Amino acid sequence: MCQYLSFNSSLKIFALLLLCLPVSAHPIQTQLTPNYQQNVEGLRANKALQAMPDIVQRYQGIYQGFSQQYQQSQNELQLTALAASHGTRLWQQAVRDVQSGFVDDRPLYWGRLMMQNQLGQLRAGFSVASWQKAILQKTIEKTSRGLSDIQFDPANDINVLLTGFDPFFLDKDISQSNPSGVVALALDGYRFTVNGKKVQIETAMIPVRFNDFDMGLIESLLTPWYRSRQVQMVLTISMGREGFDLERFPGLNRSAEAPDNLNSVTHASPSYPKPPLFNGRQLMGPEFVEFSLPVSAMAAVKGPWKVTDNRRVTSLAKGSFEANSLAELASETSVEGSGGGYLSNEISYRSLLLKQQLGLTIPVGHIHTPRVSGHDAQNEAKILEQVRAMIEAAASTIN
Repeated sequence: MCQYLSFNSSLKIFALLLLCLPVSAHPIQTQLTPNYQQNVEGLRANKALQAMPDIVQRYQGIYQGFSQQYQQSQNELQLTALAASHGTRLWQQAVRDVQSGFVDDRPLYWGRLMMQNQLGQLRAGFSVASWQKAILQKTIEKTSRGLSDIQFDPANDINVLLTGFDPFFLDKDISQSNPSGVVALALDGYRFTVNGKKVQIETAMIPVRFNDFDMGLIESLLTPWYRSRQVQMVLTISMGREGFDLERFPGLNRSAEAPDNLNSVTHASPSYPKPPLFNGRQLMGPEFVEFSLPVSAMAAVKGPWKVTDNRRVTSLAKGSFEANSLAELASETSVEGSGGGYLSNEISYRSLLLKQQLGLTIPVGHIHTPRVSGHDAQNEAKILEQVRAMIEAAASTIN
């Protein structure tokens, strides 16, 4: 819930109202890590600019327009509205690009960082404090990820909420794309009819940052939709292994030693798994949960890649094995869920745990897409079409 403080500044009041307004009209705040003062992600943009200037600067017109208007602004309300409108423009332009055939998620990721880096250097027509810029950075974060752009038609019969991820492991390959990001951009606002029912997909892009998860980003995104019963299916997607995996048993603990996009590490490991945080406290839940996807319908979809009902997990006592049921896992300590020990597993675990806590029975689960090296527009387009077919198959099972 948002806390209203006794600020005199109109920017603080306006920005808090904006940031506390979720993707629907429910009073829950979406937490995101601000990027002020060029953190690791922002600094990495300089390297990306040298390596692939056309990709990094594809939305240059948007953030240059932001820069020009920022310098002309005369009050705090103008600045906050400016950050929100240009962040939204970044998201909507990326959606239009991918839906028009430009199969690439990277311009959105780098364009966001370029705008945030630029903000750190800009001067408005009046004095702007560092805390004010931090609020503006957060506004850009939220709006450019589609988090403020989720709107379902009241005439729909089935609403599907889908998330993708930013590119990651960029210090290994600065050109890396993420097919899940392509899927999210391509399917934002996608509508179709199945069994006479109107279906709409709305999407958002999730950062690859441990801190955002620890601050409750996933719960803040999903809670209003779960509570209001306005979504009939939730799908989280990330890049994974050789084919498509539907991750049956997500685990509670983190165990991957790999850093996130801020080069932060959790100090967890396969021999020392650790639960994540939720708003400063240890996330509490069972060691494993089970997805509720219509796996038979989704796995039956034909395409270039096999769709696997992945039951492989790792526990401290038994190591890696194929689990047949949650009952079999009841006494185990999770090391890796079916989705691994990184944020792909975690977003699935959190979305399923929250669904259970709120008493929903809707289909919820995680899709790991085939892995791509760098950027592979041809294969990512094929991945997109197979995911689209899987979602349509899943929607056909909803009564």
